[in-house]
Amino acid sequence: MIEIYGKTQCPFCDKAKQLCEREGLDFVYKQLDKDFTREELFEVFPSARTFPQIRMDGENIGGYTELAAKLD
Repeated sequence: MIEIYGKTQCPFCDKAKQLCEREGLDFVYKQLDKDFTREELFEVFPSARTFPQIRMDGENIGGYTELAAKLD
């Protein structure tokens, strides 16, 4: 299971969602200020500095680039 924590107007968040859709992967997209707060984000991703932040099978993997590399 893939969880994508993103925000509005984020091109890499959109790319991460599109990659999962194209690969036919199950994923959940969570949007900042709708599904989680900044405080909640830092509880899950303490060193987060950019969006998106992605978890795969309960493991923090990073952002879009790291997701693409894992799926390659």
